[in-house]
Amino acid sequence: MRQRILVSALGAGALAVAGLTAATGAYAAPITPYTAGKHAAQVCSAAKAKHTASCHAIKLVASNGVTPATAAPPATGLTPTGLRDAYKLDGLKAAGRTVAIVDAYGYPNLERDLGVYRSQFGLSSCTTANGCLRIINQTGGTTLPTFNVGWAGEQALDVDAVSAAAPDAKILVVQAKSASFADLGTAVQTAAKQAGVVAISNSYGGGDASDSDYGTYYNHPGIAVTASTGDDGYQGGSYPASSSYTTAVGGTSLVAASNSRGWSESVWDGAGSGCSTYNTALSAAASFGTGCSKRAMADVSAAADPGKGGMAVYYPTSKTASTWAQFGGTSEAAPIIAAVYALSGNTAGYANALPYAHPGSLFDVTTGSNGSCPTTQWCNARTGWDGPTGLGTPNGAGAF
Repeated sequence: MRQRILVSALGAGALAVAGLTAATGAYAAPITPYTAGKHAAQVCSAAKAKHTASCHAIKLVASNGVTPATAAPPATGLTPTGLRDAYKLDGLKAAGRTVAIVDAYGYPNLERDLGVYRSQFGLSSCTTANGCLRIINQTGGTTLPTFNVGWAGEQALDVDAVSAAAPDAKILVVQAKSASFADLGTAVQTAAKQAGVVAISNSYGGGDASDSDYGTYYNHPGIAVTASTGDDGYQGGSYPASSSYTTAVGGTSLVAASNSRGWSESVWDGAGSGCSTYNTALSAAASFGTGCSKRAMADVSAAADPGKGGMAVYYPTSKTASTWAQFGGTSEAAPIIAAVYALSGNTAGYANALPYAHPGSLFDVTTGSNGSCPTTQWCNARTGWDGPTGLGTPNGAGAF
């Protein structure tokens, strides 16, 4: 399991993110940051079988590996107010469009926990009763899979991230019966058939795989299918982000800053990147110098560093109990981008081509690295496209 030890005190920029309080989003730096003495740990167990996925959620835990229960969101966590300001999403509406989230296994208290999150941050109610929320299994039925605490934590992050970025979007959660590529892919197909779905978020991945085997699951023109690139830095392709049919979403470190934007971003060192060994390069990316002969990851990116831009999330610690913690990983970034597609209302054709037609409508991330690689742009930020962050992060919804 990959772990990153965080410094015991945050810099001024991160403290400014810390000061986004739950109630108002006002700045008020805490004396002892929530991140002090904590490290980042994967929420899901690593996949052991071939063509089986692991979720890409990460949470901050104490030195003993446990996240203490807390009645309030971490003050260092990114709030909906902060997220929408960072990506200039204020004033944009999803207008009844639905973002689907595909994950494995069940989460009996998803609706309850989502209600706690949205109430905490003053967002409108999103319930099954008012039609905002639906939860189904991989074939569209209402008999839901067995509970898995890791994947349930992933689902909590996903629904909270969509809520933060697009508070008026409807949310569909499709729970696969296992983390196999086949079951998750079946869930994606089911999501694509549901009325109103304009985007499908997939915050998981395994090793590189071929679209000739699994591409039919993700091939849905007119729907934006996002997939997180992974949390282990430059490692090569990760499916389904390495599919030619998905929008591959990398990750950044996001901190408040005294500049005209009010925020600063750099490469998160865990953001996955690399070239597929199987799948066709995107024709839309042909002039962007990816250096890959086949499909290159990522296309775009969003906040993913659990310590700098990680979200405050209300998540389950068991089948019955839930609490607050600070989450990140490219699992945070994929649902954010799916929500921005919903805000844009423009998912015609293959949605992964849209950012390449509008790169000037993104915040270009030009500093940082996620490891060592044979070709500089695969692991180092630069002007224009690079592996860890793609073309950059949302600046409104104009690129989507």
